[in-house]
Amino acid sequence: MLWTEFDRFGGRLDPWSDLDWPWSPRGLFTAPRQQAAEFPLVNIWANADEAILTTETPGMDPSSLEISVAGKTVTLRGRRAPDELKDGSTYHRQERWQGQFSKAIELPFNLDADHVEATFKKGVLKVTLPKAATDKPKTIQIKSE
Repeated sequence: MLWTEFDRFGGRLDPWSDLDWPWSPRGLFTAPRQQAAEFPLVNIWANADEAILTTETPGMDPSSLEISVAGKTVTLRGRRAPDELKDGSTYHRQERWQGQFSKAIELPFNLDADHVEATFKKGVLKVTLPKAATDKPKTIQIKSE
């Protein structure tokens, strides 16, 4: 348990350190560090037939995103390229996360990987994750004798 909590905070021993950032000497010009494991933030909801995953990936090209499904797990991978600065330019403020990410999410049911669909519109990725036939509820007919 201790090591998973340790990893959760990026290897830092003090999980409260991000709360002190506005009062640090550089706090007015920097933001708390966002971990790659947090990006992208996702919403997931489900019904009897499928789950829907949405995530905001502004400024990313859909071709830089990869979605894979295995069993109960859906994995999002991608890369957000850094902004290109002109010669002689320096950052005044840099808060947007950049770099490679990989996020695996385990659902409580198996997925039908052959029928997963994904759409990308206005920076929002929407992934439809159908449940495997074995995990869908079945109605049992009662026979009377």
